Amino acid sequence: MRLTVFASLAVAAAPILAQQIYDVWSTTWDRSQLLTYKNLSPNPIQFKNPGAIGAADIVVNDAQTYQSILGFGASLTDSSAITLSKLKSKNSANYWKLLKYLFDATDGANSAGFSYLRIPLGASDFSTSVYSFDDVSGDTALKHFNLDKAPSSVYSVLADIRSINSGIKIHLLPWSPPGWMKDSGSMNGGKFLSKYSTTYANYLFKALQAYKNKGFNVFAIGIQNEPENSNPTYPTCIISPAQEAQIAKTLRSLMDNGGFAAVKIIGYEHNWNDAGAYPVELMNDGASAFAGVGFHCYSGAVSQQDAFHNAYPNKDILFTECSGVYGSDWWSDLKWYMDNIFIGSIEHNSRSGLMWNLALDGNGQPMLPGTNSCSPPCRPVATVNNDGSWSMNQEFYAMAQSSKATIPRDAGGPSGKRIGVSVGGSQSWALRVTAFVTGRSNSNDWLRYSLVVLNWDDYPNGSWNPTPVKTTIEFRGQQATYTFPVGITTLWWYAPNQGHSKREHVDDATLLFVNSTEATFSPSKEKTSAEASGEGEVALDDTLFSKSNGEKIQHTRFN
Repeated sequence: MRLTVFASLAVAAAPILAQQIYDVWSTTWDRSQLLTYKNLSPNPIQFKNPGAIGAADIVVNDAQTYQSILGFGASLTDSSAITLSKLKSKNSANYWKLLKYLFDATDGANSAGFSYLRIPLGASDFSTSVYSFDDVSGDTALKHFNLDKAPSSVYSVLADIRSINSGIKIHLLPWSPPGWMKDSGSMNGGKFLSKYSTTYANYLFKALQAYKNKGFNVFAIGIQNEPENSNPTYPTCIISPAQEAQIAKTLRSLMDNGGFAAVKIIGYEHNWNDAGAYPVELMNDGASAFAGVGFHCYSGAVSQQDAFHNAYPNKDILFTECSGVYGSDWWSDLKWYMDNIFIGSIEHNSRSGLMWNLALDGNGQPMLPGTNSCSPPCRPVATVNNDGSWSMNQEFYAMAQSSKATIPRDAGGPSGKRIGVSVGGSQSWALRVTAFVTGRSNSNDWLRYSLVVLNWDDYPNGSWNPTPVKTTIEFRGQQATYTFPVGITTLWWYAPNQGHSKREHVDDATLLFVNSTEATFSPSKEKTSAEASGEGEVALDDTLFSKSNGEKIQHTRFN
């Protein structure tokens, strides 16, 4: 049984008693642990008076606060929905186990707690055919608009996900306008025709209304996925910053006057390499319409997010897409994902971390016939097998470790917020670290503090030798010691609120950060560790992804 600390205890003793690490989740390089939970009760790691620092020394500064996290997740493409629906028909029990493992955000649950889904509006490269919601040429009145042209499984699977996580954020985004709004006359490739700007804004507004009529509240909507991509083998479209801004301004007016004022418009949604140009021009033309912009991983470097942030520091940055491919190395992928997305992108002010397809089969199917967008085949977060079983891939484990650190502590409460952290010591280079604080629904409850740590010390002396790193953790003048295995570790502890955190992003669930001396702490109940149902594909080469974006097929390799 865990100790509960009450406010009646001496205030001077509270910080020491509060700073106990009970809960640890780990994914190791050799897959001996896969989002494996360890309960340290009845011998938690104690924060004590400081002594000598470890080989690495993590210093947490909760007086420095940054962005709140919206969530982690993937895209519910037509193909993902069809794949999951088939699993439900074949093995309903496994279907629900998979959805719960992905989306159950209950504090302490044996799950990732993903809370963010992108959903294509119309066909993408992961659809079985090309379609929009109004394919009647010249129908500027949109009399033939019909959301049910998408597979019904998109809506049924989404409803099932929401039944598990009622806080799921839905982000809608088209891969192309209807073909008749483009110079190509087709959804595949081509450029948007400006004369249809108002019609297209109304098309997107109708999509919001139709989702609401189906019982889904939308969190965000975009104008165009990858607006600099014109690959002619699947739905894509070139839309200039000026065109996207004009559409967004019209849409914003429709939304504000039509009951959707709380829905965000997210712009750009393309690669890092153009972060200082297209999205900045977009804000120059239409800042009032956009909440922020999204980035993808297929070209450029994560640090380029800073070019946008420096130009528009009050606009949101979201990281919304990256895909691995079959044939890449499991551990190398984990390192890249953490360094660049689930730690790196967050360090560079992103409020989300999303992968591409939520679920596909073991061959990366189904895909749109004839598309060349994924070569080798794109790997999903979860693989669903023909026999009704499923397995999780490296994308899941990397993302889940960060998600565990930021999911709400209280049902319906706020998610985590990035705080200051630095790493010193002789082996500081061995760890990549990010830190979060999670507010509480009740201002009298203690805050949860979390670390996500990548130990990538696998070649310490120029040869393969994965080496754990003994590390000290400094927090509020106290010190704890933990040895991080090679892999990814998430751990957390609780402490009284000292009122450091700023009230940012008040459009989200409000973090209750106030000065409070009457605080209580109740650690989560002990949990039984459960194994995931399988592992990702084992592979030997070092290619992470090579998704064609219409500019050049990108190949990212690890040194």
